[in-house]
Amino acid sequence: MQETPPATVFGVLLRVCQRYPRQTAFVYRAAGTEFSVSYEKFFEDVLLLARSFSEKKIGHGTRVMVLSDNRYGWIVTDMALMTLGAISVPRGSDTPTGELEYIMTHAGCEFLVVETDELLQRHQEMTARLDQLKITFIIEAENRHKLFKPVYSYHDLLKDRTLTPADISEFIARGSRIQPEDTLTLVYTSGTTGTPKGVVLSHANLMHQIEALPGIIALDHEDSWLSILPPWHIFERTAEYIAIAAGSCIVYSTLKTFADDLERYRPTLVATVPRLWEALYGKINAVVEKQGKRKARMFRSLVAASASFRRNRRLLRDQLPCYRKPFLLIRLWRKAVALGKLVLLYPTYLLAQKKLALVRQKFGGRLRIAISGGGSLPAYLDEWIDAVGIRIVNAYGMTECAPGIAGRGLDCEVFGTLGKPISGTEVRIVDGQGSVLPVGSEGEVWVRGPQLTSGYYNNPEENRKAFTPAGFFRTGDLGKFTLTGELVLVGRSKEMIVLASGENVDPTHIESTITMLPFVKDAVLVGQDKKGLGALIVPDMEKLREFVGDKLSALVVESEDFLHDKQVIARVKNEINRLLHPHKGFKPHERLSGIRFLEKEFKAGEELTNTLKKKRHIIEQKYRELINKLLG
Repeated sequence: MQETPPATVFGVLLRVCQRYPRQTAFVYRAAGTEFSVSYEKFFEDVLLLARSFSEKKIGHGTRVMVLSDNRYGWIVTDMALMTLGAISVPRGSDTPTGELEYIMTHAGCEFLVVETDELLQRHQEMTARLDQLKITFIIEAENRHKLFKPVYSYHDLLKDRTLTPADISEFIARGSRIQPEDTLTLVYTSGTTGTPKGVVLSHANLMHQIEALPGIIALDHEDSWLSILPPWHIFERTAEYIAIAAGSCIVYSTLKTFADDLERYRPTLVATVPRLWEALYGKINAVVEKQGKRKARMFRSLVAASASFRRNRRLLRDQLPCYRKPFLLIRLWRKAVALGKLVLLYPTYLLAQKKLALVRQKFGGRLRIAISGGGSLPAYLDEWIDAVGIRIVNAYGMTECAPGIAGRGLDCEVFGTLGKPISGTEVRIVDGQGSVLPVGSEGEVWVRGPQLTSGYYNNPEENRKAFTPAGFFRTGDLGKFTLTGELVLVGRSKEMIVLASGENVDPTHIESTITMLPFVKDAVLVGQDKKGLGALIVPDMEKLREFVGDKLSALVVESEDFLHDKQVIARVKNEINRLLHPHKGFKPHERLSGIRFLEKEFKAGEELTNTLKKKRHIIEQKYRELINKLLG
């Protein structure tokens, strides 16, 4: 008899804990000690916390703010609230107090779960002002509850860990009453363009992802994930849900230990954002550079040979994006040239794969899929990860779509794309009037499907702007389709810079090109309504000094005013414009008129979102005076 698939996330939890009770579900470290948790223990922890929450009057429809970073206690909290039919409103620990107050007030949060006592103290004055706030819970703290004081630590709540058959029966009965259309969570957008909006996501929205995504990465219970992203972000949260649904293991890591944990835990999957892949790219290249110029040149040559071989092999197999069918003779000629290059490159490619195995060991040696989402993966990074022999799944999604829209999974071999829309998802490319454009034409991406939110919470104005009468969501992203139906993004309409001349410039491609330079940690393109483009650059000081050291005097290189020196600025600007040359596919107006170095790095919660996307409006406001001086 065929098993009926679960209709809610609670059903998923129940099924996996029954199927794999003794399988390791989570691995995490606390106070220097490593802990492993089985699915049986996970079920027990969720039940006990849900029972305690219920006793404190958290129930169906209750809104609960969860302020915490990535940890085992977060997923237990999330699942405990879900089993009660409560609505979680999650955010990260670096959320500014003002933003937190706005979200809690707007969402009507009656309860607060906070990661640590220290974090609670940071927002104490604000939480004291919230009349609707009834009880605060602290995940990591000693006993906190005192008579008439509505603050409890989890230590207070979970003193009694005894479970009876009646407890289990009541838990299952309550969870079974949850309906697919019930709201599971309110996820407030990270605010790259203004005030955060509360995205309403139901069980049905998340269940679409749980059912549709595992197939494109061939996920099963033997897989192991290394988790690093903030769990309040829907990309990480959905990744954890599908990992749990498959009965696989999640290992919680941190930014500080991520590189070491790759080698230590040897995961089969990693899901993270482009900026972390950029950081790993930079770290590996820095290690190679320290081994000497000869070895660095050899490494770069091997990567280039591998990338060239794989690119020509894809051309031969029709695995590169195609927007119009070429003439037969042209197609045959291109394939003949590609075949010739493959023959010439083959010995070097074999050597490259042998040598690059050492790089793959840095990723643990078992990594079968690296998933990049939460932003656009730069083409050079996509090609580099592929060249070292790691299968990269370039995924596209948005909070409003829970988040998956498309992904270049194992079912798609067309490189340089985002793959086809995932099962049940309708994607259109439209012009300014909403008319569907032909294949290869660039336009705005519209999405409709079972994963799409019912709308922004208590925000009718934004709902009118974001949704069409036919139920499509206007993503604000610009894209096009290949002849074979794969999606390619080309920019974001809301981020487009319009010069005084009327030229439209997509900043993302230029910024990713600039950050290829080893002495550039980050870059932001500016120039809205100006005559030309400029860039604000966060430098790697040590590498920048090395770069200019062979051309400029020691007095300049070691001076306190190094970052403001005209010779240094001119040297770097010329090097950037060398990369932005028309021969490399850039337009004349995309060269830089000027650059300025910033002395402070961008921080998550300030200039960056928690998934490390740039808050352009914040950066432009903060450095408005500098931008005006730079570009006039």
